[in-house]
Amino acid sequence: MAVLFPEALLMATDEVLDAFEQALPGISEVADERVFAAVERVVLALNAVNEANGGAAFETDERETLCAYIDEALTEHGVDVVALTARHGLGQYQLTDRWRDW
Repeated sequence: MAVLFPEALLMATDEVLDAFEQALPGISEVADERVFAAVERVVLALNAVNEANGGAAFETDERETLCAYIDEALTEHGVDVVALTARHGLGQYQLTDRWRDW
């Protein structure tokens, strides 16, 4: 497992997700564009982590887990992700697609 998930990858991913979580209090009270901006920041930061790890840091299971984490974190902070994505012509699971390279 240490080869697949080196400590530096885990730490960098945790730092990105921690920063995302810190930005979420009050997120349900802002315009959709600000919610999308928070999602864009976390996805671009995860893209950078992926790139720094040879472009293969996150495989299918990890990608699905990260996307679910983003959705769940938003939901826990009062964002209705299904309604948010629907208002913008996206499917529920397309929230990160615009920016995601991993």
